[in-house]
Amino acid sequence: MSPFRATPPITANWEHFEFTVDDGVATVTLDRPEKLNALTFDIYADLRDLLAELPHRGDVRVLVITGRGRGFCSGGDVEEIIGELQKMESAELLEFTRMTGAVVKALRECPIPVIAAVNGVAAGAGSVIALASDFRLLASSAKFAFLFTKVGLAGADMGSAYLLPRLVGLGRATELLMLGDKIDAARAEAIGLASQVVDDSVLASTASALARRLADGPALAYGTTKVLLTRELDMDLGSSIELEAITQALLMTTKDHGEFYAAWAAGRSPQWTGR
Repeated sequence: MSPFRATPPITANWEHFEFTVDDGVATVTLDRPEKLNALTFDIYADLRDLLAELPHRGDVRVLVITGRGRGFCSGGDVEEIIGELQKMESAELLEFTRMTGAVVKALRECPIPVIAAVNGVAAGAGSVIALASDFRLLASSAKFAFLFTKVGLAGADMGSAYLLPRLVGLGRATELLMLGDKIDAARAEAIGLASQVVDDSVLASTASALARRLADGPALAYGTTKVLLTRELDMDLGSSIELEAITQALLMTTKDHGEFYAAWAAGRSPQWTGR
């Protein structure tokens, strides 16, 4: 565990989704298959809090997010969230929307690679959770739908209008966020929204193989790369080059960089420690 963790203990059990850690690979499985893993207030809150804890656990090098059953995540539960929102006043509504945005912010700022294994529909908030992940592995049956306008809300929600144009371009992002139509896995791959599309039968094993590769690799280098990708989105070139120069000079002092040279000199594969 990180020596910089404050008084509250690391959470042992998460009530509102399944959470496991196996040899550096953490997995969140959204577990409401009867509702295509629709989100509730509690699931949002637990996701936000889990993502804040992960860097401090000391036993996690990569996170996989997936859904149980035939859906990844169908967005906010109509009864348990949208119905309840009708009863709230402005201050409570703002507290809720800030919480949902905090999940996406935590996904991007958590210095751990995140893989979304999209095993079916990813709609509304589910599509943004996948969007905010570092890798999006899609089953061939998967579909995306940024359907916020279809419920009378702005298509820009939870950071989608920031992240999506940077991934697929402004024109396609405008189409997806404004119209809210479903797109299948093949089109998602064609426009750059999917990292890879695989047969449904091998999605879990493909995600597991990528997670294993990341967990066994130079974790500090991976995490730093993610942080720089996020931070440099709004930097000018000169600032980015300076930040990268400082970062590389720092990483040149790490055990992993020294291990690469020692392994190269000995003609063997590096044994990464993430230090």
